[in-house]
Amino acid sequence: MNPIFDFLIAPYENYSLLHITLELVAVVLGLVSVWFAKQDNILVYPSGMISTGIFVYLLLQAGLIGDFMINANYFIMSIYGWYFWTRRKEGKIEHPIARMNSKEKRVWFILFMIILLFVGGIYILFDKWKDWSAPLDTFTTALFFVGMWLMARKKIEHWIFWIVGDIISIPLYLFKELGLTSLQYIIFTIIAIFGYIQWKKILNNSKPIA
Repeated sequence: MNPIFDFLIAPYENYSLLHITLELVAVVLGLVSVWFAKQDNILVYPSGMISTGIFVYLLLQAGLIGDFMINANYFIMSIYGWYFWTRRKEGKIEHPIARMNSKEKRVWFILFMIILLFVGGIYILFDKWKDWSAPLDTFTTALFFVGMWLMARKKIEHWIFWIVGDIISIPLYLFKELGLTSLQYIIFTIIAIFGYIQWKKILNNSKPIA
């Protein structure tokens, strides 16, 4: 049997048609959402909210507590981001793409540590920390939480958090027998790299010439 088939397709032999359909829809919308983020397009939020809503259900079924929580957070943060991105002042976008300031650098680190401790505590509480995926899931949850917060605030550094988290998530979902989701994160990584490049160009072009 083809090893690629074994990793990506074979695990779905034990899943219902509903589960497969839901994951496929969530994957496609997730990719569309990240593409919109790359383009600095507000449609990143409605497409992302549908995708994360589906993943909340699927990840809970798979026992990935951390990623279940981060997708629930994505949904909530998408509402905030949607509002933040569309705020206007005197007819102009009030919050263009920017880099983190010193205060935001402190905040992201504090958020990261809080999420690490919180999600790790949840795993320990439910006696799931011994699972090999628990530390990875906890770490990626913290990365994606901070990344989503920074994206909602249109900070270019959010792509770095997403790239690192996406790379770690590829084997995590592969071994959790969520092949389509693993494939999604491979594509996420590629789009995120180009997204960072695109946002950097926009940021550089928006700087006033001295």
